[in-house]
Amino acid sequence: MNTSHLTRRIAAAAAAVVLPVSLGVLAPQAFAADADGPFGPGCAAVPAEGDGSFDGMADDPVATAASNNPELSTLVTAVQKAGLVDTLNNAENVTVFAPTNDAFAKIPKADLDKVLADKATLTKILTYHVVGEKVDKAALADGSFKTLQGGTLTTDGSGDAFVVNDTARIVCGDVPTSNATVHIIDTVLMPK
Repeated sequence: MNTSHLTRRIAAAAAAVVLPVSLGVLAPQAFAADADGPFGPGCAAVPAEGDGSFDGMADDPVATAASNNPELSTLVTAVQKAGLVDTLNNAENVTVFAPTNDAFAKIPKADLDKVLADKATLTKILTYHVVGEKVDKAALADGSFKTLQGGTLTTDGSGDAFVVNDTARIVCGDVPTSNATVHIIDTVLMPK
């Protein structure tokens, strides 16, 4: 048997062993990247267990679920001041673009306090963050959606990187609640 033939047989045998092992190791990672469910860098901040976890939030209607997420406490306060808790909790198949506390912190305190004290303006801003249909990751690539306020939101992006109205990044998207899909965003959206 010549040396080159022996070398090819050894290489083929090694490939027969290594390839399935490497595919077995890589397959879970490839699956995880394509799996349905929450996505984005901000998802790492969501608790692994309890009411504020993804599983816990999935059991509650959207306003209740948001109240269990410490990153959304300013939004929850705003929703309560606007009297929208029952409206959101009783809605079916809506999508909420939920600004984080840091998103609200970008607004000067005097301006935020003024808006929080003006129920009509607050309601207009908050309902601009709600779309009357389910909008999941697949629809975000190049989307345009009518809001409950009556305006239009646009989304753009790919992979796990999406923006809303060219200003707000989705930091954790496709968060399920019992009646809504939530996309947590880093900027408060203002209706035109």
